[in-house]
Amino acid sequence: MIPRKYRLKTQKAFDATYKNRCIVSDSMLTIYAGKIKNDPLQQTRFGFVVSKKFHKRAVKRNRIRRLMRECIRLAIKDAKLGVCENYMSLILIPKEKTIGCKLCDVQKSFFKLIKRLPAAKS
Repeated sequence: MIPRKYRLKTQKAFDATYKNRCIVSDSMLTIYAGKIKNDPLQQTRFGFVVSKKFHKRAVKRNRIRRLMRECIRLAIKDAKLGVCENYMSLILIPKEKTIGCKLCDVQKSFFKLIKRLPAAKS
């Protein structure tokens, strides 16, 4: 479970992240990045969106959501967030190819995508 301080909770926060339009994507995941942080002590928050369009079975949707959460939890634990620590919020959205994958596949995709996120402007 991701600690509460790392969770993106409100619809307003999700909408603000979508509005920023900083998007990176590959064949497994899409990541929407929010605004760049002003306060370096503020935690980056993560949100996960798995719609019914992804899969009609809740079991499949929940499994993908658990995989993404575990990927983020391990990255926070090992302090491997890299560039995404510069952003206020990130939303992870899986694609169809993610249905049969394992945790290591999700992690590879996530770390590849966060390297493609634009760095903070100094």
